[in-house]
Amino acid sequence: MTSLRRSLRAAFLAVGTAALLAPAAHARTSVPSLDWQDCQDGLQCATATVPLDYSRRSKGDYHVALIRKVATGPGRRIGSLFTNPGGPGASGVDFVRATADSLYAKLNERYDIVGFDPRGTGVDDGSPLDCKVNQETQGIYSEPFTTPENLDVNALVAKDQFYVNRCKQLNGAILPYVTTGNVARDLDLLRRAVGDDKLNYLGFSYGTFLGATYASLFPDKLGHVVLDGPVDATSYINDPQSDLQAQTSAFERALGRFFQACAVDQADCLGFGGGDPWDAFDELVAAANANPIPADGYTPDPRPVTGDDIINATLYNLYAKQFWPYIAQDLAAAAAGDGSLIRLDSDGAYGRQDDGSYDPGTDGYFLIGAIEQKYKKGDVDRYVRAGKTSYDTFDHFWLNNGYVELNYSLFDVRPDGRYSGPFTVPEGASTPLVVATTYDPATPYRGAKALVRDLGNARLLTMLGDGHTAYGGNSPCIDSAVEGYLFDGTLPAAGTTCRQDVPFAQPQPQAQAAPQGAAKALELPAAGGREARAGGLHVKPATVQP
Repeated sequence: MTSLRRSLRAAFLAVGTAALLAPAAHARTSVPSLDWQDCQDGLQCATATVPLDYSRRSKGDYHVALIRKVATGPGRRIGSLFTNPGGPGASGVDFVRATADSLYAKLNERYDIVGFDPRGTGVDDGSPLDCKVNQETQGIYSEPFTTPENLDVNALVAKDQFYVNRCKQLNGAILPYVTTGNVARDLDLLRRAVGDDKLNYLGFSYGTFLGATYASLFPDKLGHVVLDGPVDATSYINDPQSDLQAQTSAFERALGRFFQACAVDQADCLGFGGGDPWDAFDELVAAANANPIPADGYTPDPRPVTGDDIINATLYNLYAKQFWPYIAQDLAAAAAGDGSLIRLDSDGAYGRQDDGSYDPGTDGYFLIGAIEQKYKKGDVDRYVRAGKTSYDTFDHFWLNNGYVELNYSLFDVRPDGRYSGPFTVPEGASTPLVVATTYDPATPYRGAKALVRDLGNARLLTMLGDGHTAYGGNSPCIDSAVEGYLFDGTLPAAGTTCRQDVPFAQPQPQAQAAPQGAAKALELPAAGGREARAGGLHVKPATVQP
């Protein structure tokens, strides 16, 4: 069962402002030449050469990896559909390789599906951003999670400073240039390189921040643009502490939604918690912190699990309603004295490989955010106070903001090409379709409404339901509206809502196919709740932040 669950997740998940580059200067930048070559399974790969620094061409080149699946249908080909799975820190090449025949099957009938590796992800210029640390003991979401009860300020600063210094040491040359503004400029060159007059784009989670940035920089180049699981772009980059606090609140709300469903449907919750799963969860966490639960059944890493591991594993599975049965399995087994499934999922959240190494996705998530988000630098007391406030406010997921943000405070590399707004789309430009879920744990629904207000010329499509992102198997109504817009530009009526069609039910042995929901094919949740979870879709989600 353990190996099956791992394989299912692999398929399921496999999510000071620089001056703007003048449009005329960008237009004079050479368009990359793409030499597409077959790279297995009907896919083609290429590499695009773009400026490392758009304002100082003498800085040299950057190489962007691309992948595409050429349109398959007999109908009229529209052009290319670029996509981004989120993060930041997720590979668009890996994402398309994993989902071209599932998530994108319908869209691929009339579009070439094109994925690319944003700066610092995938294998661009040799390797992804990677701090090469033990994520569980040295990374930004390391255990034991900091609380006012175990806080040693000097030790916390020392640990965080070590992590930041190591990240700078190993990745310093590229760090200034991995801003979303530069990736948006890359994206416009890639659009030109494939011969499209307008950008057609489907971005998830952090990919909506990239989409909003592109739309603000190049509004006259917008084609059909869908932003699914949207971040509040202004808050994300300019007020990240407030943004992350709102996200933590959304994760707490999502956990409450799971507890409610569990109490109502004890059969599919495998009996965990009886009529009060919330209390049972809290008691289980406390008991595991006092006496870790054996996990001998998970042979790659049979270490006993603590209460922090239970919190980490649960947060990991809140990204998709399709994962709620896994939460029930994890908790029921742990309550019966077997922590093996918790260990599997907690390790997955950290991106721990069977050889003891760690996926670098969380490092990429941290570094891309740290280079461009406007955190107040060097004020340790500010983040200690924020950590205490988070602990007092959020019973389960306080670790997602506050103390963890001290890492950002200590990061002191100046960004190149950052764009921090305004995020607007003028009348007369193509209207982006913003798709949001009412109980999205990673990108709260109110942030989606704020993005629509900021953009001005945008249309909101709402899914009434749970989980991160909506397109791709959550709701036939959502899928039909998104596909109708991408195919012929027809926007759903203002105020359109669709109800999610995903039950809380344990998978049947004969039909354990991986769901097609986008969030699950994107980046895994990152430990602590941001979207680019290490291992394995401002979701800090690195297995599938904003």
